[in-house]
Amino acid sequence: MAGIIGYGAYVPRNRIKVEEIAKVWGADAPSYKRGLMLQEKSVPSPDQDVITMSVEATKHALTRAQIDPAKIGAVYVGSESHPYAVKPSGTVLAEAIGATPEVHCADFEFACKAGSEAMFVCMGLVDSGSIEYGLAVGADTSQGAPSDALEYSAAAGAASFIIGRDPGVARVIDTYAYMTDTPDFWRRSYMHYPRHAGRFTGQPAYFKHITSCATGLMEKVDLTPKDFAYVVFHQPNGKFPQRVGKMLGFTKEQIEPGWLSPILGNTYSGSSPMGLTATLDVAKPGDMILMVSYGSGAGSDGFVFEVTDRIDGVRNVAPGTRELLDKKTYIEYGTYAKYRRKIRMGE
Repeated sequence: MAGIIGYGAYVPRNRIKVEEIAKVWGADAPSYKRGLMLQEKSVPSPDQDVITMSVEATKHALTRAQIDPAKIGAVYVGSESHPYAVKPSGTVLAEAIGATPEVHCADFEFACKAGSEAMFVCMGLVDSGSIEYGLAVGADTSQGAPSDALEYSAAAGAASFIIGRDPGVARVIDTYAYMTDTPDFWRRSYMHYPRHAGRFTGQPAYFKHITSCATGLMEKVDLTPKDFAYVVFHQPNGKFPQRVGKMLGFTKEQIEPGWLSPILGNTYSGSSPMGLTATLDVAKPGDMILMVSYGSGAGSDGFVFEVTDRIDGVRNVAPGTRELLDKKTYIEYGTYAKYRRKIRMGE
């Protein structure tokens, strides 16, 4: 049975508060704080990108996995902000961690579910016996146009998972996928920032796909919300995961350990995977965890995990996700605009 052997996260130190963005554009900051439950978000420095964050998160995952990286047979990086349009992120990551040249690498894209997509494929390869270990990463330096609603949430972070067979920290009980052609969010070639369909991104997109995926998976494994200790959903803002959890019958207590977006923002491909890392930081042996991602375009991947006894021996050997979130330096909008290249000259 495939499972998570090791996990890790990475969050840039820089933060910008919702009020700092709102005052530049004359927006109503309290509406974002109350309505979308957002307080601040992470911001990458100029020398940080999907590859550097993936390397840092994977170092933590390898520390917990306690395996030789030369045994990793596949390295998959899911992101919608790969540094290069034509050049893989995975090969850089593989070489940085000491994988062999025989490793299979690929970059994944599916809006905000590219990270869970990489996990899904790694689990299949491990289950089939094609590889001993696989590395799946969800990471993004998310884009949001100046003054757009996305600018208040688009953040940066990475989550990394070493997938293998038992003994792991969490067994994969089953998986499920739900996809439709729903154009709620997109970015064409040569566009700096994505566009979205406003309120359309809610009910026919996010909520339909997550509820359909979660319901289908729970029926498949014959479990109900009461059977789970924790649940993790994609987090485009603070409000949506709480609302969809209530729709499905989950409690606030089941959601909160992995509910990071109010103080992290939306890390796109890293969103639900980072929520899973934070949940594993507090989970106990025997706990059942449901994770459902969401990616615009549109689709959801669902996973049921059962935490094993090994979790107690490895969780504290690397920094926890909320521990990383507590290390922060606040910046002003001018610095944020420079770091994120909001001002473009000579292009």
